[in-house]
This record gives sequence, structure tokens and C-alpha cells, in this order.
Amino acid sequence: MTDYAQRRRMMVDTQVRPSDVTKFPIIDAMLTVPREQFVPAAKREAAYMGENVDLGNGRVMLDPRTLSKMLDAIDLQPDAMVLDVGAGLGYGAAVMARLAEAVIALEEDPGLAAEAEAVLADGAADNVAVVTAPLAEGAVKHGPYDAILLEGAVESVPPELTDQLKEGGRIAAIFMEGALGVCRIGHKIDGAVSWRDVFHAAAPVLPGFKKRTDFVL
Repeated sequence: MTDYAQRRRMMVDTQVRPSDVTKFPIIDAMLTVPREQFVPAAKREAAYMGENVDLGNGRVMLDPRTLSKMLDAIDLQPDAMVLDVGAGLGYGAAVMARLAEAVIALEEDPGLAAEAEAVLADGAADNVAVVTAPLAEGAVKHGPYDAILLEGAVESVPPELTDQLKEGGRIAAIFMEGALGVCRIGHKIDGAVSWRDVFHAAAPVLPGFKKRTDFVL
């Protein structure tokens, strides 16, 4: 029988802590949430590897280092309302549920969303609501949000999404330029989002987040 609790400890000790993630709530959440339950059944052996886990259709579950560093940078507070964009099977939402007051897990793939809802309900993450809708549109009726985290990469972030961020709120996203990617944190100040680079990371671009091109005749 696989000792997943031991694998979680190993994940935290070899992938999370060495990445300068030291906030106790993040460490505790990642030691507690059973990551193996949030991957496709055939991929459970890969759940704790230090790489993105393929969820199919070009979607991935972010590797533990990347997710933990994004959470560290976005600095969730216990009273935060969070929008998790591209929730996949719900692992990131389950982790954030232990750090924040409430999480809206946004997923546009109906199959992933249904499975996420089932796994989250089974794990009693009662402060997570799964919403099925296009990722780039966000979930405006549940906002505005203290924080928005995108579980996948972007080429650009549409204003429809940043409009749902509260003044003083924070947004985390991986920006890809070709094969190279960097995680940026955006702070909303005076109605505008100001981005800064935080660390290098890579992931497939989420649906709806390719650069918008203007056609000129």
C-alpha cells in the first residue's frame, strides 16, 4: 500500500521548503491535502513528482513548487475571497480553501468541473464552490476578489478578469513567451494592475488567454 502521507512530507521537504516557501499555513495545507486524490486515477503514482501532471486536453495540474511559490507571493489572508481560474480537478482550490475564507473554483471543462466537485465534496472542503464557465470571463457574480490565481499560463490577461479584482487585490499568473515563462504578481492600485516578475515557471496556456490579435485589412 502506497504511503501517500510520507510522499506529501517528501514533496514539502524536497520541493516546497527548498524553494523559499516557509509560511506555515502553506506548508500545513500542502502536508494535509491529499494531492493524489486530485489527479486522474491512472496518474496517482505521478502525483508527488516535481512536475506538472497532465489532465488531458492540454491542461495540467501545476507542480508543487510552482503552486506553493505562487501562493507564497500572493499572500492569502484568512478573510480572503479567492478566484481560482483553471481549477482542473480542484487541488489548488483545496489548498487555498485552508488559507482563505472562500474559494471560487472556475473550470470550463465540464468533465473536470464535475470531478472536481465530487472530490472536493468528498474531502469536506465546504468553503469551495465550483463554477463551470469560460475561464477568461471569470466569475463576476461571486466577486470582487481579494486574490485571483491562474492555474496555467497566459499570454495576456483580459481586462474582464482584472476588473473582478478588488482595489488592493493581487493576481498571480504564469506568462509564457515561446518556451520561456515567468510567474508575475499583479497588484491593483488606483484601478490599474501593476505586474512584477517573481520566478521562472512554465505551463500550457489556458484556453482564452492567448494574445489577442487585431486583424488589419
